[in-house]
Amino acid sequence: MKTTNIDSLGKFSGTVLIPVFETAAKNLTSIQFDGVEISPKIFSGKKDTHYIVEKNDTIYIFIGLGKTIDYKSLKTIFRRITFKEKDTFTKNVSLFLPEVFTEEHVEAAISGLYLGTYNLGHYKKKETHPFLNAEFELKNSSGKDYSASISKAIKIARAQLETFALVDLPPNTVTPKYLAQWAQEKGDKYGFDVKILGLEAAKKENLGAFVAVGKGSQNEAQFVIMNYSPKEAVTNLKHVGLVGKGITFDTGGLNIKTAGMVHMKCDMAGGAAVLGAMQLIADLQLPVKVTAIVPCAENSVDSKSFLPSDVIHSYSGNTIEIIDTDAEGRLVLADGLSYLIKNYNPEYIIDIATLTGSSVATFGYECGALFTNNQSIAKKIQEAGESIGERLWPLPLWDDYKKDIESDIADVKNFSGKPVAGAISAAKFLEFFTKEHIAWAHLDIAGVAFGDDEFAKSKHATAYGVHLLTKFIENL
Repeated sequence: MKTTNIDSLGKFSGTVLIPVFETAAKNLTSIQFDGVEISPKIFSGKKDTHYIVEKNDTIYIFIGLGKTIDYKSLKTIFRRITFKEKDTFTKNVSLFLPEVFTEEHVEAAISGLYLGTYNLGHYKKKETHPFLNAEFELKNSSGKDYSASISKAIKIARAQLETFALVDLPPNTVTPKYLAQWAQEKGDKYGFDVKILGLEAAKKENLGAFVAVGKGSQNEAQFVIMNYSPKEAVTNLKHVGLVGKGITFDTGGLNIKTAGMVHMKCDMAGGAAVLGAMQLIADLQLPVKVTAIVPCAENSVDSKSFLPSDVIHSYSGNTIEIIDTDAEGRLVLADGLSYLIKNYNPEYIIDIATLTGSSVATFGYECGALFTNNQSIAKKIQEAGESIGERLWPLPLWDDYKKDIESDIADVKNFSGKPVAGAISAAKFLEFFTKEHIAWAHLDIAGVAFGDDEFAKSKHATAYGVHLLTKFIENL
């Protein structure tokens, strides 16, 4: 997609997008734009509405913003237009941006327009969305130069679209090796280094918890390590570590799931968020060093699968009693965190995972669960999330919950066995492997990474975390 700035619509022919704020209830003034007039009785700019008018071979789409705007709703509004009105888009589209729009508003609108090109029908015959045609051109007719914001918005959306596909594609496509190859290809394209540890290499590195989870699958586990550094020298370069759960499918193992298994292709959404964030961070050339680890494995059922009551050795040297093989995500994260700290020791660490149903029971589908003992990190990441509509809310890491992971036979156990505080005990388990790192945070995104909305008939990816992680790092 090409973008250009134009001074006026004098000789323009195509599709024009006009965002409109809601008029007051008693306001009888019609909406006017470029010779087109709409009665407020027909269209008043109410949020989540739009109105289409054709005049002189030009299609005008008036987009209702409501009385106030925020980043998330703005992004959704513009995504809806591209998604639902693609047949009205010609190869020339002009976007008029109101004077009150900030750079962030422009970013949200353009990202939304680009995200609206996503089609869940990966294995269906489908026409290419007009936005994705090589000759498509978006013209900014507002009179201001928003080139930088538009470029950034496209990069954000491009990373999120990639993440959509990673999570939505079926598990017989997105295997651990698929994710490893994706990382390698994006590293080559965008400029970050990638190292892959296969099964034998992982065994030699003593990644015991990671190996245990993946050994029951015919799809070989892959331990993906990525390193990004900015091309230009940076004074006092900060170093951030990311770890994402990359379970490409979760049967539950021998503690097999009895419901909802059809959606378990999404259990790598945390890993996908880290992969997407690495693409975006490198694409934006953020002045921060980032090391990211995505342990990719399939938790399957086989004669080689690890067993409930097994005691396994982790990379940290600590032993783990397996109470439940369906608490596998925390096992691969434990080795990911330990490997990250021992070999790279970043200043800040964030892990992200679709980890527990308990977090969904607590927050529903409105926000992710945040765990950290570092109040500065908590504030920064919550502020980053609020600014883009990817919310987080804290839950405690009190030592009272330590007893939930205490084992008689091993250093720690992977599941409390209790029907309460599951998200907290999982976080306490991960904390055990952080060596009391002073700037670590755990994000449980089970309720927000995969869900229902107006853009498909079935549950699908949200790309939650891609922009959140990037925004947090950008604001350090």
